[in-house]
Amino acid sequence: MQTHVMFYLLDDDKEKIDKQNADTSSAFYHACLQASYFYRQNQRVFIYTQDKQSAEHVDELLWAFDSDSFVPHNLSGEGPKQGAAVEISDQPIRGRRSVLINLTPTVPDFANQFQFIVDFVPSEESLKQQARERFKAYRQRGFKVDNQPVASSQ
Repeated sequence: MQTHVMFYLLDDDKEKIDKQNADTSSAFYHACLQASYFYRQNQRVFIYTQDKQSAEHVDELLWAFDSDSFVPHNLSGEGPKQGAAVEISDQPIRGRRSVLINLTPTVPDFANQFQFIVDFVPSEESLKQQARERFKAYRQRGFKVDNQPVASSQ
């Protein structure tokens, strides 16, 4: 089965003091939205972050994300033996999951293990260029790659 990659175009044109942090926060927020969506579709999700601090930040966001619909999640190595429905880590995945949400500046070496990959295109130019490089790398691996703007209801 061919891996499908969806790039979400982040719209951060609002006036922001620190553009790079705004882009990161927006990607983290939308990663939580996507994790919640896929969890409700009975999919097991792996959120891959650049570092431990980012993984912990996403973990905290998911705890407070939606009071009406909790998303079971844990940092890698915590929680139940098989992990919760959503696992978050800055380390390569151990085990099988169908959805990868990539919050790193590169394409993970293990990306081909997933049926569906979520990635983001921030509005900040240097981060946008990194996203273009990931887009090309996914295509070179033979993945089906699409993009769409995120929903503007934030």
